[in-house]
Amino acid sequence: MTPHIPSHQLTERWFLVNADGQIVGKMATTIAKLLMGKDQPQFNPAVDARTNVVVINAEKIKFSGKKLEDKKYYHHSGYPGGTKVKTPQDVLGSSSPARVLIHAVTGMLPKNKLRQVMLKRLKVFVGDKHPHTGQNPVELKIKN
Repeated sequence: MTPHIPSHQLTERWFLVNADGQIVGKMATTIAKLLMGKDQPQFNPAVDARTNVVVINAEKIKFSGKKLEDKKYYHHSGYPGGTKVKTPQDVLGSSSPARVLIHAVTGMLPKNKLRQVMLKRLKVFVGDKHPHTGQNPVELKIKN
């Protein structure tokens, strides 16, 4: 049996993912597994894995098939008739194209109190510059 290790005893890990030409779903599943700590031998679903993931070039992600035009993101304002619908093409062309990847990863994380803790450790940037070079993130290659 693997012993329980508290989160404050785990070392903080940093990964760098280049989203240029990557498919959203495959990249999001890999990032979600890293944030949950499922790649570690001492995985515990009740403990934060202390894994940080930095994603660069978020505006250059790709969708498989015709999802770029056909997929829809729904949001409701709370008022009658207040349903807002956007396609990934609309979101990628807006001022925050990183929202597509954040939305995909959010849906793949567990729906509990650790979800927000894990999402705070996901840093998504438009372009190839990021302020986390001091942490020496390990570059992660994701297969398409």
